[in-house]
Amino acid sequence: MSTPTMDKVEAESAASPYITATFRIRRFNPEIAAEAVWEDFTIEIDPKERVLDALHKIKWDVDGTLTFRRSCAHGICGSDAMRINGRNRLACKTLIKDLSPEKPISVEPIKGLTVLKDLVVDMDPFFQAYRDVMPFLITSGNEPTRERLQSAADRERFDDTTKCILCAACTSSCPVFWNDGQYFGPAAIVNAHRFIFDSRDEAGEQRLEILNDRDGVWRCRTTFNCTDACPRGIEVTKAIQEVKRALITRRF
Repeated sequence: MSTPTMDKVEAESAASPYITATFRIRRFNPEIAAEAVWEDFTIEIDPKERVLDALHKIKWDVDGTLTFRRSCAHGICGSDAMRINGRNRLACKTLIKDLSPEKPISVEPIKGLTVLKDLVVDMDPFFQAYRDVMPFLITSGNEPTRERLQSAADRERFDDTTKCILCAACTSSCPVFWNDGQYFGPAAIVNAHRFIFDSRDEAGEQRLEILNDRDGVWRCRTTFNCTDACPRGIEVTKAIQEVKRALITRRF
């Protein structure tokens, strides 16, 4: 049997789609230590893969104790929001090749919420704020005998804020929320906006009064962090401003 020449080995190596990438992950296990630590994992991976694929590879092949959330893995469920290279992103939508993989890629939990373990945070305060704005259609009177019709123009009025997937990327990118977890946060306001401006809903005034609270919409400092962080491209800051305007004018 002939031995492969050096040129052939180098050619095969050059043709490989894989690169060596280091993922610097912030680890926290309250059963082991009170403080979080950074841990590096170096793996071979195709740069066209996503950060979520890298986390899977680390968990399945290197360290099974690594803990993170994920569900659909297609940017719809919002489960895998985390800070990647210092920015809030969905791990399932972030390609490794877009992160300068020649340098260590940092991965840590989103800010402003209590870390339970590794990349998993306590989402209860986030979802409580969401529930508090009554994110459902409210009407009065008898049940209608036909569909509640709505014009295309009326639907377009709140179309942007229907895209929210409750990933918390916007809320956990907000400096106000970092400093005061009582603030409703951008995601709750976005979901209130979705119903305040729905022509079929009758509880707009009620939601506006909820957001008129000291921890409500007026806490926003218009830094645009939330808009930049949204993986769905929602104009979050614009929606917050529209809610502020509705509170002043009572027109919506």
